[in-house]
Amino acid sequence: MTASLLRGSCHCGTVKFEVRTAVVPASRCNCSLCRRKGALMTPPFAASALKVLSGEDALTLYQFNTRVAKHYFCKHCGIYPFHQTRKDPLLWRVNIGCLESVDPYTLEAGVVDGASLSVVEDA
Repeated sequence: MTASLLRGSCHCGTVKFEVRTAVVPASRCNCSLCRRKGALMTPPFAASALKVLSGEDALTLYQFNTRVAKHYFCKHCGIYPFHQTRKDPLLWRVNIGCLESVDPYTLEAGVVDGASLSVVEDA
């Protein structure tokens, strides 16, 4: 697992960021939100590895269930670029589909059991 400096953005390009992280092992989460958004995520990394370059004011926050995880979306195009994790709020993950020069369809992915962290049924 080698961390590289990668650039990314939302679909409309308003939110631009760079992150120092590996892309493998990639994973999906089975919680109710992640099942619906279907994003492939990087391994967890420290918050200091993520830098929003532009569009921070275009990010909107979504929280549910225990309201610990922080899922960010572009309020213009609706794309989810990254989130702060629930299991360890000091760690973050990026949506691999938002990274430049990385094809998420070439990566194998495991599944993170986020559903077991829910305290509300079907959350």
